[in-house]
Amino acid sequence: MSASFQSLAELAQRIAFTRGSNAKIKLCAEYFGQLGSEDVRRAAQFLGEGAFSTVSGKRASVGHRTVALLAAEFCEIDYDLVFKPCRTAIGSSSETIQRLLENIPEARAKWFPGHLSLEEIETIFEQLYITSGREPKQAIVGETWTKMTPLEVKYFIRMLGQGSLRIGFETKSVVSAIAKAFGKKTEPVRYAHMITGSLGETAVLAKENRLNEATFELFHPLSFMLASPIESRAAENLEDYIAEEKFDGMRCQAHCSGDKIELFSRDLNIVTGSFPEILEFFVDRKLPDVVLDGEICVFKDDTILPFQLLQKRMGVKKPGAKLLEEYPVLFIAYDLLYHDQKPIFDKTLVERRAILQELSNKYHLPLTVQMHITNEDDVEELFDRALAHGNEGLMLKRKDSVYEYGQRRKSWLKVKKPSGSIDTVILYAHAGSGKRGGTYSDFTLGVSVKDDERYEEEFIPIGKAYGGYSNEELAEMNKQIKDLTLERFGPTLLLKPELVVELEFEDIQVNKRTKAKYTLRLPRFKAIRWDLSPSDVDTLKHVEKLYDQKLAQERTGQGKNPSFVWKNG
Repeated sequence: MSASFQSLAELAQRIAFTRGSNAKIKLCAEYFGQLGSEDVRRAAQFLGEGAFSTVSGKRASVGHRTVALLAAEFCEIDYDLVFKPCRTAIGSSSETIQRLLENIPEARAKWFPGHLSLEEIETIFEQLYITSGREPKQAIVGETWTKMTPLEVKYFIRMLGQGSLRIGFETKSVVSAIAKAFGKKTEPVRYAHMITGSLGETAVLAKENRLNEATFELFHPLSFMLASPIESRAAENLEDYIAEEKFDGMRCQAHCSGDKIELFSRDLNIVTGSFPEILEFFVDRKLPDVVLDGEICVFKDDTILPFQLLQKRMGVKKPGAKLLEEYPVLFIAYDLLYHDQKPIFDKTLVERRAILQELSNKYHLPLTVQMHITNEDDVEELFDRALAHGNEGLMLKRKDSVYEYGQRRKSWLKVKKPSGSIDTVILYAHAGSGKRGGTYSDFTLGVSVKDDERYEEEFIPIGKAYGGYSNEELAEMNKQIKDLTLERFGPTLLLKPELVVELEFEDIQVNKRTKAKYTLRLPRFKAIRWDLSPSDVDTLKHVEKLYDQKLAQERTGQGKNPSFVWKNG
């Protein structure tokens, strides 16, 4: 008999409130060890990937608004007057829905836990995949909720989102739990996951002692190798690294086999339809079977244009002629993962690059320029050149590094400077988990709109941050939060807007789903401005001005010191 979904939800909740990675892994390993092959496949997939395996190409396609409207109907509350304010306060739709189901009598009367199994949940996910239209999907989800506890509903919703369950337990930890559950060394399990791209399949192979049977197939995306900030993992000897400019674009993996091409985004979603000119580019070249790692950039008049312009192409499944003309894109390769009918992850960067260079020469592929460095002066000079090109900074890559999927080590380092900072005010404080359990360590910050005719509020959210402060500063903020609390919504506090924070960020991006219509990319505390008052907080119009300035920034063309080379022929 298949294990219950309730037990998996309870495991996820225990992991969320457990401190320390090793303790979390131990909990998960004990759970995996009790399951049969099919259930361990489902459980590993649900915990680490969501409703479907990342290599399946399947999506439930149940949007946030669909779920939110269903929740309001299920609880018999007004969507705009009750649900939306609750969600804003708590900061999480799934958490909001869980608490509403637990506390509203009309909702409590509708759910009768049915002890659904992992197998039944898998079937429901498949039904959602093959069902079209909001109303039919809502009917399936609503019927499912009546058979679930509120805790199950929360994690069911998060799994529909195809990503992190937000419990401090990411893919790396699931891999470690699989290894621990079945007495395997972590590296063979990690390698099997890299080859198959599936946590569920990896778990079954480990359980059945068949890790050596893991095989890679084209058109199954691989997790990307990641970079660490150079500040956190300083390079011991710069001569061991080469430098490349870090493009202002979108990471992409291209799987090519003659006329068959598939493009995958960093979250392993298929994005081929959004970039037909790249598809045509690769089809024309009739490449052998290869997997390329690279970047998609808007490239026009010999210049890489801002990421904000690329956003206009992202998510557009069938871009029209006007969009293609205004924002033409190019795939620029910088690594090779598969060649000559086999993966080449274990080859060094220098070896992979030599093969990629031969392919570039033969098939005329755009390819990053690699630059030798020996000292910090070289890095500074190249960094300034990258900024002049309009790029984000530099990537430093160890020449002897293998392709370490999904990991942040010292092999790849990114050299960047923040795009800017603004003065914001803390609007909400959210309780932390893990090591920060018992404190309010995650914050929603806002900008001023009190003189903005478009809004009735004084402040609206612009981003969330949970880092950049010291332990002492966090303790002091928590002291002051007690006196500033206006309302409590479970783990979230609505605060009187008094605490001013200078917020540093990587970029400003359009986000039409937010009230501000903008959001900050990778925001973190730069300084807590004890000396400032709410009247000193920057305005939304100032944020909009910064965004416009970034778009208008002059960029140097590729010229004689290009960031990539392309013999267009």
